[in-house]
Amino acid sequence: MKKILSLLLVLTLVFSFAACATTEHPAGAGADNEEQTQAQNTEQEETVELIVFAAASMTETLTELGSRYMAEHQNVSIVFNFDSSGTLKTQIQEGADADIFISAGQKQMNQLDITADASVNTDGLDFVLEGTRFDILENKVALAVPEGNPAGINSYDDLIAGLKDASIMLAMGNADVPVGQYTQKILTYFDLVEADLAAAGSITYGSNVKEVTTQISEAAVDCGIIYQTDAFSAGLTVVDTATAEMCGQVIYPAAVMNGSKNVEAARAFLEFLTGDAADAVFENVGFTPAA
Repeated sequence: MKKILSLLLVLTLVFSFAACATTEHPAGAGADNEEQTQAQNTEQEETVELIVFAAASMTETLTELGSRYMAEHQNVSIVFNFDSSGTLKTQIQEGADADIFISAGQKQMNQLDITADASVNTDGLDFVLEGTRFDILENKVALAVPEGNPAGINSYDDLIAGLKDASIMLAMGNADVPVGQYTQKILTYFDLVEADLAAAGSITYGSNVKEVTTQISEAAVDCGIIYQTDAFSAGLTVVDTATAEMCGQVIYPAAVMNGSKNVEAARAFLEFLTGDAADAVFENVGFTPAA
């Protein structure tokens, strides 16, 4: 009888220990799950905000590509600031937060790059992160006309003839805007004096390429000089494009800014913009990858 009672006591103790072990295991597992959940929540909360300053002529393409990128990288939030490259350069110089700058001209990037010639970077500014600058795209300077082309302008030769006899009105960018600077080179190439044309009332101006594009779209002018990509996006007719001899190549440089707190994320986004998927979007509106 004593043996039976001893056996029962041992079995009771065994089952008690087993029950304790069973009870403790789920608690441990629960703690592990809680830690994993907290880690996942922390990871989700660590959203990277990229601030991208880009030329106004890239508004449509970068907006589309930014949406695609954020859909694939849900921890990245991209905020775009589109304007003339001159305005963007000034904002960066004055301390605006920017992780990436994509300019429509080399001049504006050079003015921020300490490695650029001092004759361009006259203030010795050092905003471009070393080793991140590269040429991303090429565009064309286009002569565009309103719907129906009421003035019958079909080439740069027609433009020059109309400006010389003051029979047409041209829209162009301001002097601090890359598209305006390219236009100035075209006028100089054809031996025209901008100040004389302005005094004769043959020129109107826009503070960026979008403003010039709007003037053409609304038929407020007979023609305008913009980028072919903006003409495409606005549904305007391009009657001619300028040669490199007339105004040089239209190259867009891109770089990460020195003050960026998200350098690796900025590099990753710029790398995405050089991929095949991005190239297809750019080329669809008239950009070509820079050589």
